[in-house]
Amino acid sequence: MAVTTFMPICTLAESLKNAWAVEEQEASRGEPAFVWVEESRMPSATARALGESLLSAHGIGSVVYWGNEGFLLDAALPHPVRTDEGAAGVLKDFSRVTQTSDLGPVPVGHSSGPRLEAATHLEPSSLPPPRLGNRRDLESIGGSASRGLEAPNLRFPCLDVDLSFRNLSRKAARIIMSTKSTKTKTKSTETSSLERGEAMTGAEILVSCMEREGVELISAYPGGASMPIHQALTKSDQIRTVLPRHEQGGSFAAEGYARATGKVGVCMATSGPGATNLVTAIADAFLDSTPMVTITGQVPQTMIGRGAFQETDFFGMTLPVVKHSYLVTDINEIPRIVKEAFYIANTGRPGPVVIDMPKDVQESRAQPVYPNEINLRGYDPTRPLDEVALNEVIGLIKEAKRPMIYCGGGIISAEAAGELKEFVERTGIPVASTIMGVGSFPESHNLSLKWLGMHGTVYANNAVNEADLLLALGVRFDDRVTGKVSEFAKHGTIVHIDIDNSEINKNKDVKLPILANIKEALARLNELLEKGGSKARVSGHDQFPDWYEKIAGWKKDFPLGYQDPDPKLIPPQYPLEQLYDLTKGDLIVTTGVGQHQMWAGQYYHYDHPRRFITSAGLGSMGYGYPAALGAKLAFPDMEVVDIDGDGSFLMNIQELATAKVEKIAAKAIILNNQHLGMVVQWEDLKYESNRAHTYLGDPNAAEDNIYPDYVTMCAGFGVTCERVTEREEVRPAIERMLAADEAYVLDIMVPYTEHVLPMIPGGMSYKDIITERIAEDFKGNVPSAL
Repeated sequence: MAVTTFMPICTLAESLKNAWAVEEQEASRGEPAFVWVEESRMPSATARALGESLLSAHGIGSVVYWGNEGFLLDAALPHPVRTDEGAAGVLKDFSRVTQTSDLGPVPVGHSSGPRLEAATHLEPSSLPPPRLGNRRDLESIGGSASRGLEAPNLRFPCLDVDLSFRNLSRKAARIIMSTKSTKTKTKSTETSSLERGEAMTGAEILVSCMEREGVELISAYPGGASMPIHQALTKSDQIRTVLPRHEQGGSFAAEGYARATGKVGVCMATSGPGATNLVTAIADAFLDSTPMVTITGQVPQTMIGRGAFQETDFFGMTLPVVKHSYLVTDINEIPRIVKEAFYIANTGRPGPVVIDMPKDVQESRAQPVYPNEINLRGYDPTRPLDEVALNEVIGLIKEAKRPMIYCGGGIISAEAAGELKEFVERTGIPVASTIMGVGSFPESHNLSLKWLGMHGTVYANNAVNEADLLLALGVRFDDRVTGKVSEFAKHGTIVHIDIDNSEINKNKDVKLPILANIKEALARLNELLEKGGSKARVSGHDQFPDWYEKIAGWKKDFPLGYQDPDPKLIPPQYPLEQLYDLTKGDLIVTTGVGQHQMWAGQYYHYDHPRRFITSAGLGSMGYGYPAALGAKLAFPDMEVVDIDGDGSFLMNIQELATAKVEKIAAKAIILNNQHLGMVVQWEDLKYESNRAHTYLGDPNAAEDNIYPDYVTMCAGFGVTCERVTEREEVRPAIERMLAADEAYVLDIMVPYTEHVLPMIPGGMSYKDIITERIAEDFKGNVPSAL
C-alpha cells in the first residue's frame, strides 16, 4: 500500500496533481492508496476540502489529512471520524485505530467512550459495549443476554479492522490490507453520490433531516438548550410545531399521533427538567411498542459532566427504556443519526429513540451530507420465514378440536389486521385480543370474543384457557392477561409468533416458538391454507361445531352487563353505550388510566385498528387528553374523544390551552366520581372499604359541592364544558359535544361505588374470576350528586 506524504506545500493545485499521479500508479497495480496531507499552516477547512476532492473526484480509498485537527475520512462513511492524535498517528502506527460503535463512528476521547491507546495494551474491559438500550436487540448483534455481548466487526475500505471482544485477548487489532482497488473505488463512487446540502447550523441540519424523513408534526417545548432548534423550526414550511403546556403533555401527544397513524411521533424538550419530564412518555412508548423519536437539547459539550445548570445525563437515565439512543458530538453525524433514529424507531418491534444534542453542536456550522441508505451492523429487523414451522402450524390446526387465537398489539404495529381477518375466516378459529390488540380483529365479527385478561370477558378468558391449541400472535404474555402464569392455558399447545426474540419463552414457555414478522407469517399461512382448499368465509363457519357451541353457552351465561338499581344515578357504562349508539364506532377513542379505561374497552366496540389508544403497559395517568390532541392532529376530519376519569384528566388539564390556541377540536368525556376509582375498588376488595387517600374532592366543603369545578376551570381556558348529573341529559349532551367544531368537555357525574366487572384478582387464574360486586357500598362524606 502506498502512502504519499505532502509536507508544507505552496499550492493546492500542485498537491492535487501529485496525489492523482500516485493514485493512478497504485491503482494500476491493484493496490489501494492513502493520501496523507500534513500542513501546519493549512486551515482545517482547506484540508478538508482537499480530502473530499480526492475522495469524490478521483476514487482514492481513504484520505487522511491534517490541519489544525486530525481526521480519518473513510470512503464508506459520509463524514470524517475525528482522532485525538491526528492523522499522523493513524498512518504511522496501524495499532492506533479509531473507535466505532455498533451504529457508527463516535469521537475518541469523549465521554461516550474511553480513549483507545496502543492495541497491544487493550483489554476487553477498556472498550465500551455497543450502545444498544435494552436486551431486545442483543440477539441481533450476535450475542444474547445469557452469553454476553459480542461486538460487531468494524471495517474500513482499505483496512479491515477486526475488534470483536472475543478476539481482544488474543490480538487486540488484526489489520488486513485489501489488494483490490475496485472495492475501494466502488465505495468511493457510492459516497460521492450522496446528496450534499448548503452550509447551515446543526439545528438547521436537524430540521432538514426531519423534513427528509417526512415529519409533519412535532410537539416541542422550548428552553435554553433547545432554542437554536426552535429557531430553525420557525423556518420550516413542512413541519408544524405544536407548543404543549407541559413537556409530558407534548410527549403523550406524540404517542397519540404515532398510535393513530403508525408513523413515528416526534417530541422535543430542553435539557435538565425539560428532558426529565419526557421520561414517563418514553417509558410508556417502550412498553407499548410505540414508534417515537425524542429530541432533547443538552448543555455544551465542555460542560457535560460538570453539574452545569439544567444538566442531566439524559442519555444514561433513559437507557433502560429506549430502543436506542444517541448523544450527538459531531455536527457531521446529524444526517446519519436522524436517518438511523427514524429507521430504528419504526422497524422490527417499534419503540422510542432518543437524540440528545448539545447546544454547541446545534450552533456549529457545516455542510450536511445526507445518506441515501442505511446499513446498521448488528441491527437487522428482517425475519426470514420458517416454512417448516408454518407448515407445522397448519398441521396443528387440522388436529385441534378447541383452537383459539390470542392476538395483541403486534398485529396493529405490523399493519396485519387484514391478514389476521383472512386467516380467521379461512380457519374458523375464534379470536380474543389483548387491550393493546383491541381493533386488530373486528369486535362485531361472530368469531370475536372481545378481549381477555383481568377485566376481559368471561368467555374470552374461558376459551383461551380451555383451548387445546392457542395461537399467540404478536403478544407478550403479560401478567394482566395471564394472571397466575403457571395456570394460564396449561392444557393446550401454545404457538407463539412474534418479531421480538426476547419475548419468546420470557413469561410463558411455549411448544412452538416462531420468530417472524407477523404480517408476513400470516400472509404465508393464508397461502398455505389456500393451497389446502380452505376458503375465507365471513360467516357459516362449521370447522369446530362443539367448540362454537361451548363458547356460545359462555356468552349467554356471562354477558357483559351492569346493575342499575337507582334510576336517579348515571351508571358510568351508560354514557359509553350512548356514545357508541350515536357514532356506530366511527370514532377514535383515547383514555386515561383507571376504571373509565376498562369501561371504554368494554362498552364501546372497535372494528378497526388504531381506534382505541390507551396507556396499557405502563398505565400512565394523564395520558388520555394529550393523546387525543395527537390523534386529532393526525386525523383532523375524524372525531376524537378522550374517555377519562376526574383524577387522570386533572394531571394534564393544562393541555386544554394547547387545544384552544392550536385550534385542535379534541373532545373529552370525564366520568367523574370524585375518587381514584380503581384504587377504591381494590380497597373494597382487600381493605374493607377503608379509604386511604383516594378521595379527590374537598372533604371540608359542603356535601353537595363538586371539587374541583371543571366547568369553571375549562372556562378559564376558553373551552366549553357541560356538567351532566341527570341520566336523561347524557345523550343530548353527547350530541352537542359531537356537533361542536372545537374542543369540548363533558363532566358526567357517576357513582364511585361501581366496580369494573368481571375481574380476575392479581396473581389468580381465570377460574377465580369475579362477576358480581362482593363488597358493601362505602357511605362517606361525598357529594350527594354521587
